[in-house]
Amino acid sequence: MSQQAPHGRPVLSAWLAARAAVRAGLRGAVLACIVAGAGPSAAYGQAAPPAVTQMPVGTMSELMTKIIYPASDAIFYVTTRTPTNAAEWTVLEGQALMVAESANLLLMPAHRRDDERWLVDARLMRDAGLAAFKAAKAKDVKALDELNEALYQSCVTCHLHYRPNYGRGR
Repeated sequence: MSQQAPHGRPVLSAWLAARAAVRAGLRGAVLACIVAGAGPSAAYGQAAPPAVTQMPVGTMSELMTKIIYPASDAIFYVTTRTPTNAAEWTVLEGQALMVAESANLLLMPAHRRDDERWLVDARLMRDAGLAAFKAAKAKDVKALDELNEALYQSCVTCHLHYRPNYGRGR
């Protein structure tokens, strides 16, 4: 059953009951649960939402060869493979977004190599990917070309730290 609010919209009785309960003194119980880390839902007898478990699906090599390399190539070669229509720009936006979001995957605990240098390197990639995403949305080839160096440096910096023999010849 609902009542009419002053503005004419129905107000659910559950909301009214909750408001009355808070006024009746449950405010302290809610606050105590929040302070204790249980969250407001525990104060009302509701179960907390289940914790989200991150589970990597691909290996580092698979992330690089199947997602990051192809997506970053679209940015690196934008001046020779410039999108010519809306559909191609949409694809490029998606590839730039993949670069930025792949950096977030690299930040997952299961992919981290350490908690210092790795985080700095992944953030460089994320920042370059975010800039590329914004430039692709703006259809700004010049901006994409200009951020190539930042993206390249994010790759090289990480590879120098974490790929054995990278840049040392074979």
